[in-house]
Amino acid sequence: MEPSSARQRIEGVEIKPLRYHLDDRGRLLEILRRDDPIFQKFGQVYLTTAYPGVVKAWHAHQAQYDHLVCIKGSVLLVLYDDREGSPTRGLINEFLLSEYQPMVVQIPPGIWHGFKNVGTEEALVLNIPTEPYRHEAPDELRRPAHGDIPYDWTRRDR
Repeated sequence: MEPSSARQRIEGVEIKPLRYHLDDRGRLLEILRRDDPIFQKFGQVYLTTAYPGVVKAWHAHQAQYDHLVCIKGSVLLVLYDDREGSPTRGLINEFLLSEYQPMVVQIPPGIWHGFKNVGTEEALVLNIPTEPYRHEAPDELRRPAHGDIPYDWTRRDR
């Protein structure tokens, strides 16, 4: 699924399509390399999961870039640009991330984002943020999943 709205991508959001390298032993998926055009710097790597139908939203960062990829299952990743002065302010982008259509979505600071597991099994989402998580002072802003961001998480036909 390509970005929604008028198919215009939110300014600063980058996509890296991925492909599996297959042989008779299994699969290998290179996700992010330091020589990739979208690579900024390394903070940490973590895995988050969501059960079927669960929404994990909304959050944004002030300094951190996120690099999200779904490695098992399927999630609908939704981005909302609420940045003052942004030429794409008010725009929503949707991306279907799954193990069958692997891609990395780079989310810049200030972009609200979240995802919904739209599959039938637990989804595994890998994040490679540019900053390590600071437990004493997290770089994380939060809004309710079903609040003031103009997005309806209800599954619908497209």
